[in-house]
Amino acid sequence: MMWLKAFHLIFMVTWFAGLFYLPRLFVYHTMSADAVSVERFKIMERKLYFGIMTPGMVLTLLFGLWMLHDYAWEAYGDSGWLRAKLFLLGLLVGYHVLCGKWLQELKYDRNTHSHIFFRWMNEVPVFFLFSIVLLATLKPF
Repeated sequence: MMWLKAFHLIFMVTWFAGLFYLPRLFVYHTMSADAVSVERFKIMERKLYFGIMTPGMVLTLLFGLWMLHDYAWEAYGDSGWLRAKLFLLGLLVGYHVLCGKWLQELKYDRNTHSHIFFRWMNEVPVFFLFSIVLLATLKPF
């Protein structure tokens, strides 16, 4: 049981590292004017999204579902905190997918957002991290 939780947390940290960094790369990408820099950011963004973030997300979800199946749902299934955490997790996956959409727009030079927009989007994962961790550790309701 503790191994599952440890791996769940390890991959959650990996996923969040990417969620914090990718929008920052988008900021730098949108501020770049030369072709060499733009191409470099496209490579960095692709590798981060597909090589770190997405595997981190998938493994976080896999270990989380494993814990739900093994013991958590039976113990906490009626708890409001778990349902709230799962709801926020669904929104976080949506944010991840949205990052993938922005990645594709930047890849094909179809971006319509400014670096200021991406600066604000860079703060979104903070809300999710605080909320989900507080729900999981404090189990308030």
